Amino acid sequence: MRRSMNFVLGAALGAVVGAAVAILMAPNSGDDLRGEIRDRFGRFGEELQEAAQERRAELERQLKTLRQPQSAGIPLEEN
Repeated sequence: MRRSMNFVLGAALGAVVGAAVAILMAPNSGDDLRGEIRDRFGRFGEELQEAAQERRAELERQLKTLRQPQSAGIPLEEN
């Protein structure tokens, strides 16, 4: 979980820094620059959503595995 959060935070920080550099270095007009920034943030949002979906699927697989009865010779407690 911590590894995924580090990835998400790194991606977010990279997007912000990249957008700031683009604003400062771009020779484009204001309208063009705003459109480019909007596109970049849109792609970032899509990537973030995809990463979240992948992480959710991974966690659901782990949960399914953990919910399966133990079969390694360890008796389950029954009430």
